[in-house]
Amino acid sequence: MPDTPENLRARLDGGLVPAVPVTLDGAGRLHAAAHDSYLRHMTGQPVAGVAVWAHTGRGLMLGRGMAGTVLRDWRAALPGKVLVAGAGAAPGAGAGEATRQSVEMAERAAQLGADAVLAYAPNWLRGREDAGRLIVEHHRRLAAVGLPLVLFYLYEEAGGISYPPAVLDELLSMPEVVGIKMATLDSVMTYQDVSRGLAERHPGRLLITGEDRFLGYSLMRGARAALVGMGAACTALQAALIRAHVAGDAPRFLELSRLTDMLAEATFVRPMEGYIRRMLWVLAHQGVIPLEAANDPWGPELSREEYEEVGRVLHELGEWGR
Repeated sequence: MPDTPENLRARLDGGLVPAVPVTLDGAGRLHAAAHDSYLRHMTGQPVAGVAVWAHTGRGLMLGRGMAGTVLRDWRAALPGKVLVAGAGAAPGAGAGEATRQSVEMAERAAQLGADAVLAYAPNWLRGREDAGRLIVEHHRRLAAVGLPLVLFYLYEEAGGISYPPAVLDELLSMPEVVGIKMATLDSVMTYQDVSRGLAERHPGRLLITGEDRFLGYSLMRGARAALVGMGAACTALQAALIRAHVAGDAPRFLELSRLTDMLAEATFVRPMEGYIRRMLWVLAHQGVIPLEAANDPWGPELSREEYEEVGRVLHELGEWGR
């Protein structure tokens, strides 16, 4: 039986949920040995759970078979943790078809043991006069699957859609909603506005930061949990940052925030789609996976110099980079 939104909020509060990538070989097949090594590594990390089928895990690109293997294996590896699964549609799908695909993805996630659904931003509705109504209808269809729902506010440059305040209020009022993941990247004003509105009008909903590039500040502005692609590696560093904030340990929080920013500024840089391969590079530098499994067929080509720069930053991070 699915957990309640209230229980999930309690399980996620103060925790880190890495959006995990998929280890692929040069031909785009699952690198089984690297996949198993990564699963074992993450079982020893201080996480509240993991997110699969999200953008970091190329959830909209994976074939059905590989997607099923990924979710089942993470469920088996972390039986007591929260497993969040992305639900969205293939690029180019029309409004009705996109919602149908999203619901189907959510239903499969429920069948395979996910605890909650992360709703991909319905960017196919961008620019439509009736977008507000359709955004709410889309999320109600997802909620009807029966799993608690995590909203996703993604900046438009990354393929997201802006939610008008009235639409956001309606979404946050849905009883199935756990909270909202914010990923605005360089729009601090948007993050501030939404976080303030959440605190004032929806205090029972969880603000979940997806702000890799200002993770520390996003916690200061009200986030109580983090669902970030950067959490896929150097996981203990980011979990410690959240714990320090919750504990009110300001000196430790400031130092860990500085170190986390160093990692972000080496991995979440333009071309932004390269961050997935860079996070796999971090895992390779750490010895968690072999370099041959650090592939992203859908991402941009990156230089050897970038790979070496990631290694240099990890060396500077010391124990956190190992």
